[in-house]
Amino acid sequence: MRRGLLFVLLGAGLALLAVAGGNLGIPPVVITREGEQKLILLYGQVRNVTQPGISLAIPFVEEVRTYDSRWLYNSTAALPIQTKDGEQLLIDYYTVWRVGSPRDFVREFPGGMEPAEQQIDRVVGDGVRKLIGRHTLGEVLTERAPIIAAITENARKAFAPVGIEVADVRINRTELPSGAEESVYARMKTERERLAKKNRAEGEERARRIRAEADREARVIVASARRESEIARGQGDAEAARIYAEAYTVDPDFYAFTRSLEAYRKTIDGRTTLVISPDTEFFKYLEGQGRE
Repeated sequence: MRRGLLFVLLGAGLALLAVAGGNLGIPPVVITREGEQKLILLYGQVRNVTQPGISLAIPFVEEVRTYDSRWLYNSTAALPIQTKDGEQLLIDYYTVWRVGSPRDFVREFPGGMEPAEQQIDRVVGDGVRKLIGRHTLGEVLTERAPIIAAITENARKAFAPVGIEVADVRINRTELPSGAEESVYARMKTERERLAKKNRAEGEERARRIRAEADREARVIVASARRESEIARGQGDAEAARIYAEAYTVDPDFYAFTRSLEAYRKTIDGRTTLVISPDTEFFKYLEGQGRE
């Protein structure tokens, strides 16, 4: 009985010892916590990539390496970068990344996380310099989102084959070197004034063209209206002459009478004084008027 109890205690002790070793990454028990991923290497070759939980490894034969599976934050110091138009900027940035493929990662970076972070600094920094150098100062300030998106996409493509997954590259700060602000602002002001003068000149030229076109169209419209009115007037006169001719043919005396009345209306009013013989042909239709 005592011997059995001794074996039980010994087994429990060995189990506790194995669990304690597993917490320290010592086989045969391998304990993987949340946010971790562990590689079990057999003679330098990856045999297994563990998930959170308990795994087994051969003591003294297999090696266990632990990598963080969470997103990591890699920040850099400010870099002096020259823009396309020759301006010097101080730009610092950070990279959000993680070990996406432990098998590829351990193959490319057997030294662990430090050489990986150094390569991230170098590759992303070169990408930032390259893309910022393709843009002017104004574009860097106003088109920041597409520039950052391009830097991030290039970093993803560069690190995908080596087991690093890049989530984002962000520019923290974009500043001018000390003492350069005034000269840059003066050049920017001069450039804006030049663009303003150019835009005003182009606007005035366009306004002159619009006014000239409007005047030409107005003259064409007026001339066309006058032509149409002359045609309508001519047609009206012709129609009136036709009506008069028909009236004269039907009843010459009545035609003469109506034409005389029209002449009276146009000639005689309350302020008109005529010095003319009453026997003249002009007053023949007024004879006998006023005797009653």
